[in-house]
Order: sequence, then C-alpha cells, then structure tokens
Amino acid sequence: MADTTQLDAQLNDMIREGKVLEAFEKFYADDVVMLENDKPTEGKDANRKREQEFFASVEQMHEMKIGRAAVNGDVSFCEQVFDATFKDGNRVKMEQITVRTWKDGQVVRERFYYKGG
Repeated sequence: MADTTQLDAQLNDMIREGKVLEAFEKFYADDVVMLENDKPTEGKDANRKREQEFFASVEQMHEMKIGRAAVNGDVSFCEQVFDATFKDGNRVKMEQITVRTWKDGQVVRERFYYKGG
C-alpha cells in the first residue's frame, strides 16, 4: 500500500485535473466525516450528494488550485483555491486550508477551514 504522502499527492493531482468526484470515489472511506469549518456531514453517501450538488451548481470553474501541502504521519494538509461562477451568476473565489486524516489508504476525516460560512 502506498504511504500517506503518495496517496495525498495522487488525490491532490486529481483535484488539480478537475477530477474531484472521481478522486472522492477512489480515496474516501465509506464512513468519512467531512466538515465545512465546524459543520459535519457523515458518511460517503451524504458527502457524495453534497459534492455532486456543489459541482452541479457551478456554471464555470475559473481556477482550482492546490498550493503548499504537507504530511505528518496519517494527517495531510494543503492550501486550496477555488474560483467559480455559479449558475445564479455569483462569482466566488474561496481560499481554504484542508486537513485530511487517513486510515488504511483512505480519507476518514476531512475538514475545510475558511473565512465565513
């Protein structure tokens, strides 16, 4: 099995390529808990639905960037930038820090830290 550094790099590469939903299927555990700041969503099915709804609301993705990244044991960190125009006409540029906890080669917890929300 690949180590956390390799797995996280593969996941980040897929995100950079715009393959977010494919990466979700490949790297996230069935019991994953994802938090938007402090608002949790539990389970892969619920998080899949949330991700699908988010991307379905995007009219145009202007930028999807992963900046600096680091790994410490089974935890990885990265800077992310998303700049998108939504179908309602609003354009949003969001910068966030993502912290992932890995177990047995899959993300079991992911938290996004950003201003607002």
